[in-house]
Amino acid sequence: MSRLLSRWQSPDAQGRTQCVTPERAGWGYVGFEVFELTEGQQLNLPAVSEERCLVLVAGRASISTSTANFADIGERMSPFERKKPWAVYVTPGESVHVQALTRIELAVCAAPGKGTWPTRLIAPQDINAEARGKGHNQRYVHNILPEDQAADSLLVVEVWTNEGCTSSYPSHKHDTDNPPQETYLEETYYHRLNPVQGFCMQRVYTDDRTLDECMAVYNRDVVMVPKGYHPVATMAGYDSYYLNVMAGPVRKWMFTWEADHAWINHDYPHD
Repeated sequence: MSRLLSRWQSPDAQGRTQCVTPERAGWGYVGFEVFELTEGQQLNLPAVSEERCLVLVAGRASISTSTANFADIGERMSPFERKKPWAVYVTPGESVHVQALTRIELAVCAAPGKGTWPTRLIAPQDINAEARGKGHNQRYVHNILPEDQAADSLLVVEVWTNEGCTSSYPSHKHDTDNPPQETYLEETYYHRLNPVQGFCMQRVYTDDRTLDECMAVYNRDVVMVPKGYHPVATMAGYDSYYLNVMAGPVRKWMFTWEADHAWINHDYPHD
């Protein structure tokens, strides 16, 4: 199995099913966890030096810190409802208490923080939605924590791709610290498939092919993208959702298209 692929694990005592640390990934910025809690279950997250964005992928919960309390947030019971999510930005140095009001699926996104911004609620009305692509390269995006919203390092977005379509494509990369041409951003993909027995394909590769991994990704798996291009392809009969977390030394999403495939942005489908 590829070292870039983290398979879903049965919930531990805390309900954690995924845990990607910078040490495990071999990078310096992005941390990512997922917790699946039953109705009534509680979760306590300790204070850390990183900023965090808690995304309710599914379910309703009450989330509180030492400075804020957000009671009964969340609406969708599945990400495939395609409703905008609820999320909470947590400033560094604050512990977090989560009370599951229904069964919940909670993503905890983390990256270095300076304490610049206070803890706040990110409600559906705060989240921009957009459609990208055309033909068999269409996807639908919710910008949960984009670069024009307050954070020190984190960028968080969720994406839906219909069956038989590609996404994160044409292939692009953001692995060089060279703004304004390109920024270095590490990235995780948390995948969900509908129906749940499905899979999608994700490739991670560099121009010189010293990194060239192609993975069959199943429901609730995580793919780590330390560098290179990273397109996703869905399979007939199975819709895809993924939650992306990015962070690096500059909080800007500046990327480079792979030259061989950039034409798809302009000429596909042909008129």
